[in-house]
Amino acid sequence: MNVSEFRRRGKEMVDYVADYMEGIEERQVYPDVEPGYLRPLIPTTAPQEPDTFEDIINDVEKIIMPGVTHWHSPYFFAYFPTASSYPAMLADMLCGAIGCIGFSWAASPACTELETVMMDWLGKMLQLPEAFLAEKAGEGGGVIQGSASEATLVALLAARTKVTRRLQAASPGLTQAAIVEKLVAYSSDQAHSSVERAGLIGGVKLKAIPSDGKFAMRASALQEALERDKAAGLIPFFVVATLGTTSCCSFDNLLEVGPICIKEDMWLHVDAAYAGSAFICPEFRPLLNGVEFADSFNFNPHKWLLVNFDCSAMWVKKRTDLTGAFKLDPVYLKHSHQDSGLITDYRHWQLPLGRRFRSLKMWFVFRMYGVKGLQAYIRKHVQLAHEFESLVQQDPRFEICADVTLGLVCFRLKGSNKLNEALLERINSAKKIHLVPCHLRDKFVLRFAICSRIVESAHVQLAWEHIRGLATELLKAEGIKGGPAAEIES
Repeated sequence: MNVSEFRRRGKEMVDYVADYMEGIEERQVYPDVEPGYLRPLIPTTAPQEPDTFEDIINDVEKIIMPGVTHWHSPYFFAYFPTASSYPAMLADMLCGAIGCIGFSWAASPACTELETVMMDWLGKMLQLPEAFLAEKAGEGGGVIQGSASEATLVALLAARTKVTRRLQAASPGLTQAAIVEKLVAYSSDQAHSSVERAGLIGGVKLKAIPSDGKFAMRASALQEALERDKAAGLIPFFVVATLGTTSCCSFDNLLEVGPICIKEDMWLHVDAAYAGSAFICPEFRPLLNGVEFADSFNFNPHKWLLVNFDCSAMWVKKRTDLTGAFKLDPVYLKHSHQDSGLITDYRHWQLPLGRRFRSLKMWFVFRMYGVKGLQAYIRKHVQLAHEFESLVQQDPRFEICADVTLGLVCFRLKGSNKLNEALLERINSAKKIHLVPCHLRDKFVLRFAICSRIVESAHVQLAWEHIRGLATELLKAEGIKGGPAAEIES
């Protein structure tokens, strides 16, 4: 493909993408395929001679699209949103064209410097404490990670290194192995599974703190676990507080947990993967109160801030905590400006060496939407969630299972878990909308997340009428009267 054909095909691809996005509402949200559907549809080996672009595009529709779950459909209400916007798509095109591997300032100065500035822009949008910002030669700063899972792991490994060095400085005879086997980390029992995975990879014990009636981690339960573990000779060193849990969007109590972490000299990492985007709105910023106690903070603009995947924003108060844990400097990566104090080499802030020019997406989106445009987008989703909550509350057969704070509604039929599992099966088998469940304590619960950039009130209302209709059919099939079901044994 030469440059003239690229111009032509590029325009065709933009038209294809625009047509896809414009017509996504007409596509079935969840595919009709079975595992292994794709292999028989394509050759067993790569072609020896070039295929045509037309053939490839035709195969996209014939082979790929039938197996796509359409995350940006206005009938997709599963998981949490994944961001999508035209400015971010255009920025990704430019990122691919520049094609730098920005592991150091010298590898592409603009790649490093724009990321530093964009992370400061975003930090100011969130009203983060100045300690987390890189400007004015501060000790902190931000970095784009690939996911919240990576951010949690990076924070845990940095905390592990920090506490190990501190203990070895106090007792030079202590080995790293002797310390690590006694280290223990903590998170709420509502924390994402990636936190547990970070503990597994980091080789440390992770203990789940029982959450309260609002599914939040509180000081009393954490303190009790700390005292018990210290008495057993263990070394508490790391706490993950979640703001906006995956199951029900609950919020750990930072204002209680934070001071304990300061007192006990434990690293506090705040995971706000989904909810963090909402903190750009003044009315939701109080949910972040207590972040001043944290050593690191992370959320995903690629979930709810219109910046396409991948873009996970992580800040630390002391960047030397990361670089001290991960810094290796072979001669082939060194450059003359690395010790100037004016720049940072992001390879020392992350697990991989290479990194894409991801800050371009932030720059395009922030400039083309403006803060007010992004705030309006968040507020619209929250309003739609409350609209769905109101619809559920009007049907006495259903119940709301957790506070609706942002864009997620947890609900269920009043009745057994088996009944709700059957309802979800009917919903997802019909493939008009797509939902996923969660467990809240011993209850099987349906999650309704406002996800699509183009979702409107009409889509939410159609989804609810569909759910209500399927519930009526199910209750009839089960021999249960269609009225209030509060008396059904749970």
